[in-house]
Amino acid sequence: MRATAPMNPQTPPLLQVQDLRVRFGAKEVVHGVSFNIAPGEKLALVGESGSGKTVTALALLRLAGDAQLEGRALMQGRDLLQLPERELRGVRGGDIAMVFQEPMTALNPLMPVGEQVAEVLMLKQALTQAQSAQAAIELLASTGIPEPARRAGSFPHQLSGGQRQRAMIAMALASRPRLLLADEPTTALDVTLRGQILDLLSDLQRQTGMAVLLITHDLNLVRRFADRVAVMEQGALVEQGTVAQVFGAPRHDYTRRLIGSTPRRDVAEGAPAEGAVPAAQAGALSVAYPVPLPGFRGWFSKGEFVAVKGVGFRIQHARTLGVVGESGSGKSTLAQALLGLLPARGELQVAGQSWQQPAQHNSTHNQLLRRQVQVVFQDPFSSLSPRMTVEEIVGEGLHVHEPRLPVPERRSRVAAMLAEVGLTEAQFPGLLSRYPHEFSGGQRQRLAIARALILQPQLLVLDEPTSALDVTIQQQVLGLLQRLQKERALSYLLITHDVAVVRAMAHEVLVMKDGEVVESGSVRQVLDAPRHPYTQRLVEAARPL
Repeated sequence: MRATAPMNPQTPPLLQVQDLRVRFGAKEVVHGVSFNIAPGEKLALVGESGSGKTVTALALLRLAGDAQLEGRALMQGRDLLQLPERELRGVRGGDIAMVFQEPMTALNPLMPVGEQVAEVLMLKQALTQAQSAQAAIELLASTGIPEPARRAGSFPHQLSGGQRQRAMIAMALASRPRLLLADEPTTALDVTLRGQILDLLSDLQRQTGMAVLLITHDLNLVRRFADRVAVMEQGALVEQGTVAQVFGAPRHDYTRRLIGSTPRRDVAEGAPAEGAVPAAQAGALSVAYPVPLPGFRGWFSKGEFVAVKGVGFRIQHARTLGVVGESGSGKSTLAQALLGLLPARGELQVAGQSWQQPAQHNSTHNQLLRRQVQVVFQDPFSSLSPRMTVEEIVGEGLHVHEPRLPVPERRSRVAAMLAEVGLTEAQFPGLLSRYPHEFSGGQRQRLAIARALILQPQLLVLDEPTSALDVTIQQQVLGLLQRLQKERALSYLLITHDVAVVRAMAHEVLVMKDGEVVESGSVRQVLDAPRHPYTQRLVEAARPL
């Protein structure tokens, strides 16, 4: 859905932010930011991580911890930065509501989602328990959750990512806010779900007349959703204007760099080397999970849920196979089977060898085979132990697979591997003794890549390696992976829902839906001329507007 026309400039602003400054101790992180939001307007606040977007939004409700605030945030004559705490509580979740980035951490895991929505209704609308329960179901229905009466009794972990985000939106709308702050509301979602959530927000915005402040680094979503754009860099607002103005003729260098930061293809083309053993191959591969049966039958036996159904593929030497599909399509289950972490039926070989079953069995054969296939996870902040130093994290594989390696040689190999991924002692004094929290997101992902490569594997499983990164950092990490593939003749299994990343990295593509491969072929065949309706929908949802 394309952005609507901008609001009439003569309409009095709903919110006026004037010279907002945010300071933590002696460090100022937001420097004199000023912008307006008109009633019913959709304003996108964009920039990379650390630019001050989220802190700016949290400051409007005085939720930014122990921050010292200066300036004014006028909402229909009242300065939010000066309101007594008692009055501000009425604004929070009332006049201004917020949708957070990760619903799994924002929702209470111990309460059904219907009760969480009803709680807001009882507090903000003074409804009875019975009234709020019924109104909660109606709100869930308005966000497009199927079977809302049944889903109201579900806990957050029992919902899909898109359903959890819809429940968060229902909670935010329970108070009928005049302004919705949406902080990266689609970052963790598949490309089709992203479009659905934005379309939902647009529909609800038109129906209720609320204004929306969208905080994001996804510029394609801004094109689809916003009326105006405000660009932040290092705590300062460097450019703002309508979507057409900013994207059509950006004035600031930083804005031009953001718009130009699209994944670039720089991989070895042509046919793979003849006679080389494939890095991995599978035929009629199936993976099933045991599930309880209903009724008394569940006392004596278990049923089976087949997550991967008869999949076949081949990953050639020094080539990349991209696997795309929505959540629940079986991508991650396929990767776990390839890594030897799940038992599988059918043919599966890594570097010409099969896993000994059960796949979790850590036999000598399996341990040697694990050196050949390593993994880089989606979120480096959660995949790297916060209690281990860089030297311990990167050298862990050597400690397991080469326990007799002398400590000085192990340290030397760790330092050399870090330098290969662009992290050196000259840049980061005391690099080996640092901890993950001392690095940016892109630097942490480089640590994760170094950890995977220290054992010199033939195959890397890349599980959404850039989805948690800003566009410019994403471009840097993809460039690093492309360079390493050429220099080390690495093969990649790339799992992603980002079609642009597949175009930049992959040689062959598998499209998965409900555990099955619905289309496969070269990247150009599949993405430029998709045959299956599901593939066509994925490609269309990712197309820049």
